[in-house]
Amino acid sequence: MELPIYLEQGKAMYIQIYEQIKTAVLHKILVPQSKLPSKRLLATQLGVSVHTVREAYDQLLAEGYIMSRERSGYFVSAFEQEWQPAASNKPNIESTESLNQQVLIDFNSGHVDATLFPYHIWKRLIRQHIEEASLVNSPWQGEWTLRTEISKYVGRSRGVQCEESQVFLYSGTQMQLQDLCQFFGLDICVGMEEPGFIRVKAVFEKLRLKVFPIQVDHHGVTIPIEKLDLLYTTPAHQFPLGMIMPLERRMGLLKWANEQNSLIIEDDYDSEFRFDGLPIPSFAQIDQLQHVIYFGTFSKSLIPSMRMSYMILPKSLVEAFEKFNRHQKSTVSRVEQLTVADFMKEGYFERHLAKMRTAYRKKHLTLLQAIETYLPKEFEIIGENSGLHIVLKLPHYLTEQRAIQKAIDLGIRIYPASISYIEEPNTHMVILGYGGLTNDEIREGIFKLAETWLYNCPLVPHIRTNDKSASPRL
Repeated sequence: MELPIYLEQGKAMYIQIYEQIKTAVLHKILVPQSKLPSKRLLATQLGVSVHTVREAYDQLLAEGYIMSRERSGYFVSAFEQEWQPAASNKPNIESTESLNQQVLIDFNSGHVDATLFPYHIWKRLIRQHIEEASLVNSPWQGEWTLRTEISKYVGRSRGVQCEESQVFLYSGTQMQLQDLCQFFGLDICVGMEEPGFIRVKAVFEKLRLKVFPIQVDHHGVTIPIEKLDLLYTTPAHQFPLGMIMPLERRMGLLKWANEQNSLIIEDDYDSEFRFDGLPIPSFAQIDQLQHVIYFGTFSKSLIPSMRMSYMILPKSLVEAFEKFNRHQKSTVSRVEQLTVADFMKEGYFERHLAKMRTAYRKKHLTLLQAIETYLPKEFEIIGENSGLHIVLKLPHYLTEQRAIQKAIDLGIRIYPASISYIEEPNTHMVILGYGGLTNDEIREGIFKLAETWLYNCPLVPHIRTNDKSASPRL
């Protein structure tokens, strides 16, 4: 078969091939189980080297979009959109695949502003490694140079003091979490926030672990009463509700972990984007990696299509963990590892973060002002002090399902909070991400949502669409 791939100058060829095949899989242009061209055939069709195609296929394999069968070649994996409800008692929202051609404004919490990324610098750095990196494979733990830069960065930014040997690289949080759980054994008891990351829940369910939902209050996850081996948390910006865990709660959880001889997995999700006050010390800083395993990712600080994450283990676990994984191979592109290492070493990474914080702070304020301007006070904002999304609690007269369907009718995509719960939630909420939108799109999106949500509703004053002062400033 001939794949619909079109290459252009200005971006690494293997990244373009990877992204376009990934998109074709997600949009069902390439159906599950369909056979892909061989590396040599695709290289000939596209006029690139076999190595370039191999890099793209390796990344797709690592992320699970395609699979390899010995002596048969490469095939498309069965893949489901992660945000969709898995159970029938969740909102029956139209599938995301059918919306792709009509989405005008997408409030996706995983999107970033691609215009902020310094592609010219990235292109120069990646070119330096594209040839040499093809000669050898990376160690399964990751490239030493990148592990060194990560250890320096988390020390400066989050107070996490660690050695390079404690840092392990993966192609995404799910993969490293799965590896970690298998290391501890599948008879362990794990706790996760309720509500929490649906992808984390999917990992635990896939491994058939005994999972305890630990309730979240306005300070984040509460101190468990259960005896747990692992507790997964997002204290810097709880997903999805967005609260920042205060120091007192962190100290209480560390005391619990010490008394129970349990481990806390600190996913420092969205810690780079705090807009009000100074950062609160991380679990790993306070505990100095005694009862804490630290998770970090580059998906929002760089670009989401580059699947690269890292895990920092306590020294006491390193030797056993390396022995457990001694036959593993690296799942992260060596070219990307070396490029990110240079990007960090030469100071571009932290300058890029500073630029993003400035842009996202403005977008964050635009979103809050638009909600305040166009929606009545019955719409409550939750988790507004950090991160690239907020949660909007809906009034009693508007269900989550109805709010999302009305948005779909306008070509606006918003996301259900209910799928983040293990147990049935008693409130209706939607998730609004803003990182990938312009300020004008944010204002226009909230204005249109207000129009459709409040239209003909007798319980609230109708938005005055004929009043110029009510219109978004486009």
